[in-house]
Amino acid sequence: MKNASTLERRLRSNMTGDVLFDAFNRGRYATDASFYQILPLGVVVPRTMDEALRALAIARDEGRIVTPRGGGTSQCGQTVNNGIVVDFSKHLNRILSLDVENRICVVEPGIVLDDLNRQLKKHGLWFPVDVSTASRATIGGMAGNNSCGGRSLRYGTMRDNTLSMDAALADGTLLHFGEVPRDLARVNSPQSGLALFRDMLDLGEREATEISARFPKVQRRVGGYNLDALVPRNAPNNMAHLLVGSEGTLAFTTQVELKLWPVIRNKVLGVCHFGSFYEAMDAAQHLVKLRPIAVELVDRTMIALGREIAMFQPIIATAVRGDPDAVLVVEFAEEDQAENLHRLKQLGELMADLGFGWDRPQRKWGGVVEITEPGLQTGIADFRAAGLNVMMSMKQEGKPVSFVEDCAVPLPHLADYTERLNAIFAKHGTRGTMYAHASEGCLHVRPVLNLKLEKDVKAMRAIAEETFEMVREYKGSHSGEHGDGLVRSEFHEAMFGSRIVADFREVKRCFDPENMLNPGKIVDPPKMDDRSLFRYRPDYRVNELKTVLDWSAYPGAGGGFQGAVEMCNNNGACRKLEGGVMCPSYRATRNEKDVTRGRANTLRLAISGQLGPDALASDEMMETLKLCVSCKACRHECPTGVDMAKMKIEVLAARAAKHGLSLRDRLVGYLPRYADLASRFAPLANWRNSSPLLRALFEKFAGISAKRALPAFRRDVFRPEAETFGPADGREVVLFADTFNRAYERENLDAALRVLVEAGYRVHLPRPTDHTRPLCCGRTFLSAGLVDQARNELNRLVASYAPFAARGVPIVGLEPSCLLTLRDELLSLRSDDDAKSISTHALLFEEFLVREGEAGRLKLPLGAMPAKALVHGHCHQKSFGAFKPVEKVLRLVPDLSVEIIESSCCGMAGAFGYGADTYQASMEMAELSLLPAVRRADIATLIVADGTSCRHQIKDGTGRAPLHVARVLAMSLDSTQSNR
Repeated sequence: MKNASTLERRLRSNMTGDVLFDAFNRGRYATDASFYQILPLGVVVPRTMDEALRALAIARDEGRIVTPRGGGTSQCGQTVNNGIVVDFSKHLNRILSLDVENRICVVEPGIVLDDLNRQLKKHGLWFPVDVSTASRATIGGMAGNNSCGGRSLRYGTMRDNTLSMDAALADGTLLHFGEVPRDLARVNSPQSGLALFRDMLDLGEREATEISARFPKVQRRVGGYNLDALVPRNAPNNMAHLLVGSEGTLAFTTQVELKLWPVIRNKVLGVCHFGSFYEAMDAAQHLVKLRPIAVELVDRTMIALGREIAMFQPIIATAVRGDPDAVLVVEFAEEDQAENLHRLKQLGELMADLGFGWDRPQRKWGGVVEITEPGLQTGIADFRAAGLNVMMSMKQEGKPVSFVEDCAVPLPHLADYTERLNAIFAKHGTRGTMYAHASEGCLHVRPVLNLKLEKDVKAMRAIAEETFEMVREYKGSHSGEHGDGLVRSEFHEAMFGSRIVADFREVKRCFDPENMLNPGKIVDPPKMDDRSLFRYRPDYRVNELKTVLDWSAYPGAGGGFQGAVEMCNNNGACRKLEGGVMCPSYRATRNEKDVTRGRANTLRLAISGQLGPDALASDEMMETLKLCVSCKACRHECPTGVDMAKMKIEVLAARAAKHGLSLRDRLVGYLPRYADLASRFAPLANWRNSSPLLRALFEKFAGISAKRALPAFRRDVFRPEAETFGPADGREVVLFADTFNRAYERENLDAALRVLVEAGYRVHLPRPTDHTRPLCCGRTFLSAGLVDQARNELNRLVASYAPFAARGVPIVGLEPSCLLTLRDELLSLRSDDDAKSISTHALLFEEFLVREGEAGRLKLPLGAMPAKALVHGHCHQKSFGAFKPVEKVLRLVPDLSVEIIESSCCGMAGAFGYGADTYQASMEMAELSLLPAVRRADIATLIVADGTSCRHQIKDGTGRAPLHVARVLAMSLDSTQSNR
């Protein structure tokens, strides 16, 4: 550690970017999407490429190894090592040049594929190596793995689309790797570079016969070094193709020159159904004759799991008929849509010729479902891309494990290969999941194993050896897409022979004689089943945890809390920068600490004792979770269902139990208890907002930012004189008057009550059975970790609402975070029938109106409003699939044009945006898309937001006063009455 301290000091003095040597940050970089874990010595996040190269030089000088890292989603352990990890993804992510006419661009290695394609789209171009992790995979990482993507049948692999690379050798020499002639006399390169190129070309010439004999003749061959790029027949030889797939072991990439393609403008999908998995695999060789650009497999297991995931349910319901054993999604994407439709027709005819039809006894559809609607096509693509993570969503100790993940065999052998593979799994007491690229004989295959158990680790070893032997029998490749890393490098000698493996060592020695760059990958690897390198080592233990919430749906210690934490498989979907909501804090900071994956890894290390005693309640853990806004986006958008908002409650409760509450926690948590009292002294309670001195004191002693005005208390809080409103014979509904709308914005409750009454409903506003303070959902208590107090509030609410829920009366609320507490946290605190009944009947205002409208029961005399509404959705609405009803309800208003803001979290998130230490992050989240969209809106445009926090953030950031949907509908009713 003395040497590490010296290294850290040197790095800090030469960097403006982050230099991270503490245990918590090192732990967050110890894993990727594989089952391995290796704690790095330190992490560097350089701001410039010069800083990255300085880090390389300092590490070399200190005798430390270096591992470059992009999105950290490698499935074979490529990005973990015990030296210095250099993270390119935060800052080194620009397009350096773009030649639209010649379809070429040059990029920094940290640019994310989706971000690159967003910038290229306006020029009609894209980079088509469309890996399923496109929302977080970096170009540098894709080059390191020789990524392929689902459409490689047409576009080829990363190697096929890489024109050149600039990179530094381990000794710091900067070289350009591109096409070179066999005669290097005219190549402009340093002498050391020319000598390296000559050595490589000589090796290729010397070993041409052996390379031809031993390298598998399948496109999906990404194992080892690409020695076939060096043989004479490939002249001019492209030296960049030797770096592609080298997994950061040969050079330190500084920029990549890419070949671009025109964007796909038209496409159709045919979803082909099969009564048996074997039939689907056998059919693939015939379907490719129609020249699709992709043929993707979805098996029975993935279909079943997808039907349990809310975001995929409607997609599967439309695309999958009956109960098939497997479907193949065939994609045609010619420029002429008529040609695509013609091939789709041919597909149906071919399926009929192959003998696949409707099997009535088995109720299985063996035909083709035609998908021409773009939105549904996108949904299917998203489901297919999430395939790995859908498989990983199993709530059990055993999980699908990647090690024979992406073997590739020639298509005529695919059916026999998969049938024999299933037999191998069964022999070793397990089963496998399969999906992905049937068009090229490369399936993502994962046997279900529990790598905490020695017997399952032994089974993994046996399955690997038997599977790879079978792949060699079919003259296939044991690495078909995801590279070698720690998983498959060990098996190169069996695949390529000892002579080729010796050549691999020679290449490594020529490029990196000191073995400094990411050692242990491709050349001289450890055993793939060395448990000392596993995430779950033999000594991995989680002691029994006393949890405050119900985690019984998950396996493991702590009443299932361990299992919930371990659901994170590091797939990195939370690192996406656009689309959906997850993860708003990461989008603002780009720090691994502030992404759901980073938090989950920290929690796993903490509960297993790897971060020291009491780590769960430590200051470092609170720093890890500080920017988590509990938006619940991960609950909905994480493919494996990691629920960080719920986990944060556990941490806050542990923290409160050990260290007590801060003044800020008390002010926020106990708001429902003092809101009514404060309203009686509203001018005094609001004095803080008008006094700079009080603002400063609140910031110093309560941690509430002086830059924020707190919501203003009012004397005329919502206190209805009666408990029931509306016609006696109207359909019953309970209106939940939450604390925020009741104490601060009663106009919303007044509007909602009016709308419901005018629609003919009998509206109940039940008072608490204990006749004390108004009812509350306990949300503020949960945000402070005060779970017992939250439970008390919910108990009071259940006592008042249970009689109504028992007879089927809907419980309707306005504030998403409060109403949806009844659908979520309530069931984590109570599991009785009353709680379940209330949860079942809890609906947001718009959900209720849409349901009534679809049932033909909504009679609401809305008047015309010739205006535009710009709508921002609350995070919890989106998490629970409750945002679409907002748009549907607003479209009921005649002449009202509705536009949705594509936004993530507003950044206010309850009390988060008021914190002195979180104010800046709050504003950065809001500025990503929400506030700019509001500022662009015409002054006559209505700004609509259901969330109390959202409205306050928009008001603070733009000066515009947003409206709840209930108020918009009330305005529409006013329009009707004024026109009478």
